[in-house]
Amino acid sequence: MSHDAVWLNASLATFDGGSDAYGTITDGAVAVRDGRIAWVGKRIDLPASWRAAKQRDCSGYWLTPGLIDCHTHVVHAGSRAGEFEQRLNGESYEAIAKAGGGIVSTVRATRAASEEQLMAQSLHRLKRIVAEGVTRVEIKSGYGLTTVDECKMLRVATRLAEAASVRVSRTFLGAHALPPEYAGRADDYVTLVCEEMLPAIAAENLADAVDAFCENIAFSLEQTTRVFKAAQALGLPVKLHADQLTDGGGAALAAAFGALSADHLEYSSATAVAALAKAGTVAVLLPGAFYMLRETQLPPVDLLRQAGVRMAISTDCNPGTSPCTSLLLMLNMACTLFRLTPAEALQGVTCNAAAALGLEHEAGRLKPGLVADFALWDIARPAQLAYAMGANPCVGRVLGGRLCRD
Repeated sequence: MSHDAVWLNASLATFDGGSDAYGTITDGAVAVRDGRIAWVGKRIDLPASWRAAKQRDCSGYWLTPGLIDCHTHVVHAGSRAGEFEQRLNGESYEAIAKAGGGIVSTVRATRAASEEQLMAQSLHRLKRIVAEGVTRVEIKSGYGLTTVDECKMLRVATRLAEAASVRVSRTFLGAHALPPEYAGRADDYVTLVCEEMLPAIAAENLADAVDAFCENIAFSLEQTTRVFKAAQALGLPVKLHADQLTDGGGAALAAAFGALSADHLEYSSATAVAALAKAGTVAVLLPGAFYMLRETQLPPVDLLRQAGVRMAISTDCNPGTSPCTSLLLMLNMACTLFRLTPAEALQGVTCNAAAALGLEHEAGRLKPGLVADFALWDIARPAQLAYAMGANPCVGRVLGGRLCRD
């Protein structure tokens, strides 16, 4: 049988079962055909009759699934360094938002930027993320808050995939904040999201999922429910920023709608965790925002673990609460701040991150039939990826079986 390429002489972390949590295979091989994994196993077991147009010697490096950053706001304009200084001087995130800062300040900058300006600024950030072995990134809108500007953001997200040699999952987040022109009229704005923005975005095929920010400074359970129903009527899956600042019932609502993920979750209750487990909704933990906001309320990791809720990890790359482009740093923070094990953290940026995007049968593991997206690492063991702060041991990325020339 002929293959496009066989990757040899690598230690594999398959995240697809095995004797340890990493799914380790020593002296492994991966065969690729038509951009997908055709065979995985020990090199000695590679069938002698199989041939490959190319043989890639991995030089003893570790080979993992390409990392997945499953919650980002990469596309935006401007900076909020001034707000960072305000928070350090004692202002709360909520007070800054209510005074016209926060998300709305980024909205002003993003609206003012042309599509090309937005593309240039966002590509700079995305290339830093991708350099750490990332082969798929979720990118949200939510800083336009008009139909024209939300579509502009999602068009940029679509273009970024080719420009940065990465796969992009696009999420419409029109219900992110209340724009100034709708002050005091949140229900009217939600009507705009449901009846104008969503149909326009669906008509142009600009989004793969729909998100909302359900919180006391954003949108209520009732308003979020309207957005979710409109999304599902258009055949779009949903996810939710939930329980970040208060126990507002967001996680339970996400579970009730069978959401792909519920994200943040610092204040989620035991009842909400049980609902997530029943629904199969992935918990996306965002240690960068936790750290940046100097939060003290930990997400209920022990409860999530006991209930069998899959946990994903992401940068939450955004200008206000997590201006971070290092997914590897988030692995370290997930371990040190949230007490995940290195294996749990790495599952959180591979197989569980894929599930958070509805792609668990497409990506996130080294398994026949899945896309051939890999990362190569100069490390002695997988835990090293969560260990060394500021290090980047990535020596190669493979997208669809082809070595990227970053």
